[in-house]
Amino acid sequence: MKLRQLALAATVAAAGLSSALLPSLANAQDKDQFFPVLVYRTGAYAPNGIPFANGYVDYLKLVNARGGINGVKLSFEECETGYATDRGVECYERLKGKGATVFQPLSTGITFALTEKAPNDKIPLITAGYGRSESQDGGVFKWNFPLAGTYWVAGDVIVQDIAKKLGGADKLKGKHIALVYHDSPFGKEAIPILQERASMHGFKLTLLPVTHPGVEQKSTWLQIRQQRPDYVVNWGWGVMNSTLIKEAQATGYPRDKIYGVWWAGAEPDVKDVGEGAKGYNAITMQHGAEPNADFVKEVLQKVHGKGQGTGPKDEVGQVLYVRGAMSAMLAVEGVRRAQERFGKGKVMTGEQVRWGLENLDLTQAKLDALGFKGVMRPISTSCQDHMGANWARIHTWDGKKWGFSSDWYQADEMIIKPMVKAAADKYAAEKKLQRRTPADCQS
Repeated sequence: MKLRQLALAATVAAAGLSSALLPSLANAQDKDQFFPVLVYRTGAYAPNGIPFANGYVDYLKLVNARGGINGVKLSFEECETGYATDRGVECYERLKGKGATVFQPLSTGITFALTEKAPNDKIPLITAGYGRSESQDGGVFKWNFPLAGTYWVAGDVIVQDIAKKLGGADKLKGKHIALVYHDSPFGKEAIPILQERASMHGFKLTLLPVTHPGVEQKSTWLQIRQQRPDYVVNWGWGVMNSTLIKEAQATGYPRDKIYGVWWAGAEPDVKDVGEGAKGYNAITMQHGAEPNADFVKEVLQKVHGKGQGTGPKDEVGQVLYVRGAMSAMLAVEGVRRAQERFGKGKVMTGEQVRWGLENLDLTQAKLDALGFKGVMRPISTSCQDHMGANWARIHTWDGKKWGFSSDWYQADEMIIKPMVKAAADKYAAEKKLQRRTPADCQS
């Protein structure tokens, strides 16, 4: 933003205008709501990171085309992390002083690192569909918002769908499920919920870690070929996903017995395999590919139609593009909600946006008005619940495109809530944190 002010000053000076005009013109630039955009357009995960980033930025552009947030225009700046935690922290440190009021780390590893920093800087973290699953507990994690779903929601619903296909949860007893997971904080998030479900239902769970970036899986699939588990759950990202499907094909393991997490169920994961991936399932974070969504049509008209699209036009509406747009929408609506309390048409601070995110009430009518009809279900947060929704669906690759293959599922809160509280209490004890008081919940 300083660069923009310097450029503006130079323009004014060149025009011979009075220097008395400079403060008001410069201050006008400060009336933007600034959104830092952490991306990874390079490195091993770029094929998946790029469409997410394009969807995120295009949605911010769409909000500006709509007139901003109650008249407040948005500005943004990308910072390349390469999916590396240290680079993500560097991006955070560089951008937080530019008026950042919300960060989306787009990496569970970066989220773990920033969870320590956000409370001091008073900047909320949105980790929609990733991050620490226990951060659903707003009583301990005041600044973390895993909106719309955590990895424990994902793992729970995958087991529910397997149980349904088998004819009931009692049929899980004696079955064998293998978890092939990215050996990182992201991949390890899946383990507690699957272990809990395995203990409940009596199925065997085999844990098979895969080293970053995931291109070497020969030994993993040798074990799968020898053990022949009934189902494989793929907790992968980037090139790991297409590699896994190709190894399954080479091994002769049926693709319809494989379930991916929602970061393993997009076009880049299957397009190079095509028909060979047919039958492969993945959980969705509510949405799938949404080429007919109202907001997608609006982006094509108001952003791409004006020559301002961030990426290729044909990816608009694809799975990860929609995920990026949805994530941006959640951040924007946190600001909008904050304005309802602290002043419409004003730029919000990090603390104000945190309140907005903790008091989100995205009804179906509001979502429909934003262009997300049929894409999402309502999200409603509170002091204690920073997730706000626990709905998911399964979609399946038919060889050419993704299509929903299940109705809506809801994660079992009877299982997840005690896990969340126990993990949050453990974190609070380790960090010597006190749970928030009722008074703090009102502030």
